[in-house]
Amino acid sequence: MAIKKYYDSDCNLGVLDGKTVAVIGFGSQGHAHSENLAESGVNVVVGLRKGSAHWEKASEFAATHENFKVMEVEEAAKAGDVVMMLVPDELCADIYNSQVAPYMTEGKALAFAHGFNIHFKTIVAPKNVDVIMIAPKGPGHIVRRLYTEGEGCPSLICVEQDYTGKAKEIALAYASGIGAGRAGILQTTFKEETETDLFGEQAVLCGGVVDLMRCGFETLVEAGYEPENAYFECIHEMKLIIDLINKGGVAAMNYSISDTAEYGEYVSGPRVLPYEETKKNMKAVLQDIQDGTFAGKWIAENKNGRTFFNSKRAQLAKHQMEIVGEELRKNMIWGGDKDLDTASN
Repeated sequence: MAIKKYYDSDCNLGVLDGKTVAVIGFGSQGHAHSENLAESGVNVVVGLRKGSAHWEKASEFAATHENFKVMEVEEAAKAGDVVMMLVPDELCADIYNSQVAPYMTEGKALAFAHGFNIHFKTIVAPKNVDVIMIAPKGPGHIVRRLYTEGEGCPSLICVEQDYTGKAKEIALAYASGIGAGRAGILQTTFKEETETDLFGEQAVLCGGVVDLMRCGFETLVEAGYEPENAYFECIHEMKLIIDLINKGGVAAMNYSISDTAEYGEYVSGPRVLPYEETKKNMKAVLQDIQDGTFAGKWIAENKNGRTFFNSKRAQLAKHQMEIVGEELRKNMIWGGDKDLDTASN
């Protein structure tokens, strides 16, 4: 069965007329959702801890937008007809249970941009509210930038609980309000979004790619090649290849590279990533996600002070590829620009 796709013409932003959307959090996704919704004419309140790092930034936006207000989390949750949880997965359950849940009264909608907490039941919503997801397929700064340029970032929507009978309409209206209807809105489930998102991050996009680049860099350096050359060949050019794939698929990428490089792809790719062995390992990663093993480990890691997580982060920061890369980037065209909001420009 083909996945359902929607565009602005299928959405009714008017569904949110007279309603208030409360966005809890103002980080990467939070600032993008709330600002885009406000500029689409939706009444928005942002829930934050007073005096937090994001309070001032949100207040600056509020100063120029009458339909955008900044409140403490409890006030925002009380005011919101749609309450969107945009805080990190590991903090979400505690914030929801202590500051949001008391105000989730009958007929409201509880929304998420990732299914982790609902799927793994660290948050259990009351039966008399809608539970929906609007999950843009891009980091917040891209969601915001594309919107301001008149474009949009594709998004997934899901309905986990439809108490009012209007949950899907609300999800589509919200997605349209953040600009997703300009690019495409796909309907899926909390289960599918959660499991495929975690798998993609771990096996390919973050875990897989980082380990692949690290192994390539180390192999060249250990063979006596200059670290700077190893960085360019195994790390710097990754973005150039991915940009081509994003634009036109693998075939377009192969068209743009040399025939020598394409031939090397066919004969050496399977040597680096043996098909059956790699698939076997990926299936094991997926199994850990599906049966809750990964979620249990991540929840425990956060409860126990993140010892493993912090040690791995510190270890990576000292790796030669990071040190060499930082030095090389200083002399590139963007100089000292470390603003992650420009990373995908």
